[in-house]
Amino acid sequence: MLSYINFPDWIKPEIIPGLPVRWYALMYVIALLVTYFLFNIQYKEKKLGIKKDMLYNLFFWGFLGLIIGARIFAVTVYDTQGKFLRNPLLAISPFEIVNGELKFTGFQGMSYHGGVIGCAIALIIYCRVKKLNFLLLSDMILAGLPLGYFFGRLGNFINGELYGRVTELPWGILFPNARSISTKEPWVKDFAAQVGIDITGKDLVNLPRHPSQLYEGFFEGIALWAIIWFLFRKRKPFDGFILGIYLIGYGIARFFIEYVREPDIGKFVIQFEHSQTIYKLQSFFNFTIGQILCFLMIIGGGICLYVFWRIDKAKKLAVESGEEKPDLKKLRKKIK
Repeated sequence: MLSYINFPDWIKPEIIPGLPVRWYALMYVIALLVTYFLFNIQYKEKKLGIKKDMLYNLFFWGFLGLIIGARIFAVTVYDTQGKFLRNPLLAISPFEIVNGELKFTGFQGMSYHGGVIGCAIALIIYCRVKKLNFLLLSDMILAGLPLGYFFGRLGNFINGELYGRVTELPWGILFPNARSISTKEPWVKDFAAQVGIDITGKDLVNLPRHPSQLYEGFFEGIALWAIIWFLFRKRKPFDGFILGIYLIGYGIARFFIEYVREPDIGKFVIQFEHSQTIYKLQSFFNFTIGQILCFLMIIGGGICLYVFWRIDKAKKLAVESGEEKPDLKKLRKKIK
């Protein structure tokens, strides 16, 4: 009896076969629209005196910064094989020569953490130029962003990429594009027999993986959005609070999901215990690039909460003292 699920053969990366329009790109657009829709709900609730065209530009530059940052990180930090170092044009070209033929491959490789950094830089610059409240607007964006993020991970699932480690759980999925594993590895024979895969006469075998894209979509997307939207959105004590909570919440969820997400070859950064394979979870003390960045996100979120709390307290002290424009440097020593 098979104890896994075959990846549905009717799911294709292209929306229309033969045309270079993919579901993954559409999911990015849907994510942007969902985030803006939820942002607009808050805009009406708060009755902000900001022109709509400025908000459109805010989202445009933020989205552009996200794409650029995500791509830069993917072709630098995450390119441990040196593919883009050898062929720099691939970093900006959606075409690649495969088996001697020029094929449309899209921009394969987008880093979430790079996207966060790129988006943050773009929004900070825009808010400073237009003299907008960055902390208030970032809170409003991040209150809806996780739900949009869900669609991004759904796009990864449709592409059959970013799959997890092998699993014998009944919801493990046999992704057709997953890396095949050598049957000479000592654990493969027993594992294949356990899930009902015949490896007789095979040198390589594809095994069922955790659908880690769906795990991420639920916990980093839907669950995190529900917590922020229903618990904190209307109860935040100061501007920037949602930003800090988002960094901590996403960092924690992604850190633990990384244990069941299959790392790319060479992606272990800190390895305290020897692992014979990256395909199975053999130690909780071996960490990937993603986990290191998530740990930094958690620390950064905590720092943000502390700093923004101090800023808010300084502003309140300034109001109490009758100052029209609070001098945060003078008030800093008064905050305990």
